[in-house]
Amino acid sequence: MVESTKRLAVLVIWGLLMGCVVVGSLLPASSPLVVAVSQLPVSDKALHFAAYLALAALPVMGFRERRCGLTVGLAMFGLGLVLEGLQHFVAGRAVELRDIVANGVGVGCGALLGVPLRACLSLL
Repeated sequence: MVESTKRLAVLVIWGLLMGCVVVGSLLPASSPLVVAVSQLPVSDKALHFAAYLALAALPVMGFRERRCGLTVGLAMFGLGLVLEGLQHFVAGRAVELRDIVANGVGVGCGALLGVPLRACLSLL
């Protein structure tokens, strides 16, 4: 597969994941999706970490220029802050400092992980 096609595929996956995170973050606590996710046998903080790790790593891998990808990847922390703040206005949801910390750690790890994964992408 051509490298530009691989990068485009990574960015499409990133966009879809971002949409899922935005929707999931802003659904009321009583929605069937939030209820189902809350019943999973995994910590809510682990889900935050994993989602934001992927949200940060994928643009680092997908953008042609590494610096631009890193900037966009690190900006996912800002997305997390905004979404967490908006949860104050959503029924049954609240702003949680531990969620913000999990998001930030995920973004940092994702940005770091994305750099070597860029090289792996070109090997595929």
